Amino acid sequence: MCPFPLAAAAVAAPRTPLRLLGRRLAAAMSTARPLKSVDYEVFGRVQGVCFRMYTEDEARKIGVVGWVKNTSKGTVTGQVQGPEEKVNSMKSWLSKIGSPSSRIDRTNFSNEKTISKLEYSNFSIRY
Repeated sequence: MCPFPLAAAAVAAPRTPLRLLGRRLAAAMSTARPLKSVDYEVFGRVQGVCFRMYTEDEARKIGVVGWVKNTSKGTVTGQVQGPEEKVNSMKSWLSKIGSPSSRIDRTNFSNEKTISKLEYSNFSIRY
């Protein structure tokens, strides 16, 4: 649960059921080439500031799939997949913007590769 109820309310707009959205998103992305996958880890003040919730919301706005989670060492890690230009937009957001109360010191990207199909149907928070 986000400790900032107004922030949570601001991004909690009515949404299409996730399984329907995920299927449409995956179908739309499977026709776009090239598809990219990249792992990331964000360092700084990124826990306790709704970073995962904002990351999930931004990923859905941009139109990428994957996941995000907190780590035991105080960072946030995850994976993003989608069309190259959308993955690049998400990489920029993860490097420069983040949640309103976060402070991003650096973001490491690894295992960037071209993929033939998406491994996820939506973007989710992992615990």
